[in-house]
Amino acid sequence: MKPTGSETEKKLTYLSHELENLNGIVKGILPLAGEIPLLTGFDIYGATMPLNGVVGGDHLIYVDFKQRYDLHARIEDAIHENRPDIIENLDACKKRAGIVLIDVSGHQATDAVLAGMLHQAFLMGAIYELDTSGQITSRLFEHLNTRFYSTSSIDKYLTMIYGEISEDATFRFLSAAHPLPVVFSNKHNRFMEISKDLCTSFPPIGTIPSGNLIDQKIIKSVLGFKGGYKINEWKIIGRGDILLLYTDGLLEHSNPEKPYFPDHLEQIVREVKHEQARTIWDAISNDLLHFNKPSDDISFVVIKRM
Repeated sequence: MKPTGSETEKKLTYLSHELENLNGIVKGILPLAGEIPLLTGFDIYGATMPLNGVVGGDHLIYVDFKQRYDLHARIEDAIHENRPDIIENLDACKKRAGIVLIDVSGHQATDAVLAGMLHQAFLMGAIYELDTSGQITSRLFEHLNTRFYSTSSIDKYLTMIYGEISEDATFRFLSAAHPLPVVFSNKHNRFMEISKDLCTSFPPIGTIPSGNLIDQKIIKSVLGFKGGYKINEWKIIGRGDILLLYTDGLLEHSNPEKPYFPDHLEQIVREVKHEQARTIWDAISNDLLHFNKPSDDISFVVIKRM
């Protein structure tokens, strides 16, 4: 028996309300302007551009340690516990900030559910990392990777980059199949080439479990196990240099004649390199929309050394 017009209308109304509810939940975990890290010597701005205009598979998390966590209280606890290693790490967190950029395969609004799962799992894990180590370590991402392997379908995966920028201009990051960052040199007026030795990447989150965890023996994997994450370390040396983190929506953006990345992107960065990070972000986002209509979610973060 076919549904009547009124029944179909009720179902469509129900689905519409469900989608609105999903959008409201996901919007609640999007970064606010006040969460953008405040780091001496750096200007930072980033945001996502969902393909459907609301939410999608890209996600961004800022971790300004001194704003998000009570580092002073943790240092006091570490003093009472006689843990000089934790005290040292927590002190270092005062002068660094973390950025997580996530890209779920697909760009439907419902793909944001996986990003939301990683959002909450990461922030919960970060609290335990600070309490036990005084810093976020690669071990957190080993657990996240294996947890998503155990709960997510193999045809839905996430690429991710987690990076920490320090006031001494050190950028340390790990990549799970995510597009590698690029650095625009103010002095040389172009994107710089980075040694492959400093660009180690690993499989997407949730596709191959980590092989260095205590529970490895009870996890089954037909593809074997992933080796431990390696941390890449770069130096953003020049004043005015610009570090860009981005998702593959920017990397693969093109029009019928040519790709946007890297030449056209480099050109627009060259034109606005003296501006603030927010202005640079706006210029790039407007330019890529003028270049061609996007076919995927696009997200990127501008980190400029002042």
